[in-house]
Amino acid sequence: MRVGFIGLGSQGGPMARRIVEGGYETTLWARREASLEPYADTAAKTAGTPAELGAASDLVCLCVVGDDDVREVLFGETGVLAGLASGGIVAIHSTVHPDTCREIAEKAAVQGITVIDAYADPIVHLGPLGSGQVTKILNNLLFSANLGSAITTLELGDALGIPRDKLCEVLNRGSAVSKALGSIAVFGGTLDGLAPIAGGLLQKDVRHAASLAAEASAPEGAVFDAADAALRSMDHPR
Repeated sequence: MRVGFIGLGSQGGPMARRIVEGGYETTLWARREASLEPYADTAAKTAGTPAELGAASDLVCLCVVGDDDVREVLFGETGVLAGLASGGIVAIHSTVHPDTCREIAEKAAVQGITVIDAYADPIVHLGPLGSGQVTKILNNLLFSANLGSAITTLELGDALGIPRDKLCEVLNRGSAVSKALGSIAVFGGTLDGLAPIAGGLLQKDVRHAASLAAEASAPEGAVFDAADAALRSMDHPR
């Protein structure tokens, strides 16, 4: 299978490298030439446009940031769908609204192209198209809530006279340990370092989660309260 990959950031980059190192004929495209430089010593080829990448691929993997980015690289005269042949597959790894996946799938189906929303280990079939997006959005909602719970706990610790670095050390070795707490500890016990990296992305995902909850007439609950605390701390309020 010939694989095309677009979105060579902190998540997509390692994914693309694993595919190349797995021996698949791989074609890459990026807006910035610098994003392609780490692959100069590999067997990966590069394309001039997403359409050119599509023409050289049977499977195109997308790991760009958001809904509009996915649409931009897929549609138009130079988009992936302009080059990808019938029978091709588009795998959306980006975290986008499930409606975006369904919209893309409808347009791609006219060309005989299949769309899936897919992530990594463990490989679990979650349901029809869009189910993967719902699950990833819920994951990121809970991660945001865990950040909010952790940072407010550390702030309470400050008020009670427990040094923040020491509290992080203890909590990270106890029953309250979480990836969120570990991320905060790595950045010195605050969200200041994480905010420029993840603030906007988590804001997007919590907004998507709120939209899904509203569409289902489901109550938001405490998870949103904690997530909102994290977003406010990162200066990216919902």
